[in-house]
Amino acid sequence: MAITEALCQRLARILGGKGDHEDNECTIMVKRKLNASILGRKYDTEHEIAIQSLKNGKSLNTAEITLLQNEVQFFVRNAVKLRLKVTAVHNHWLFDKPRLMYVHVESVENPIVFAKKLAAIIKKL
Repeated sequence: MAITEALCQRLARILGGKGDHEDNECTIMVKRKLNASILGRKYDTEHEIAIQSLKNGKSLNTAEITLLQNEVQFFVRNAVKLRLKVTAVHNHWLFDKPRLMYVHVESVENPIVFAKKLAAIIKKL
């Protein structure tokens, strides 16, 4: 079973982003307007989601979600409730305003189920 262009675009619509299908993998970028800056310069923020290794209806699903520092606990709590594995919480930058945090989640499950779970949490931010 393969990850098709059609499936990739369906997942992107669920997540509200733009899908890129290449080599049986789907990468979805979801823009997030946080009015952020690094070293005083405008910085565009986004979530990055990857769907790959589809087998028997289940894929490896990973995401790096860009959050404000005060959104981390809410996001993590809701991800755990939906049985997503939270595998990292960290920052990337120094001198960013506001403080941006990145939360990694992953699962092996139906990619549409994963996308719907993630979209439900993102929409509440």
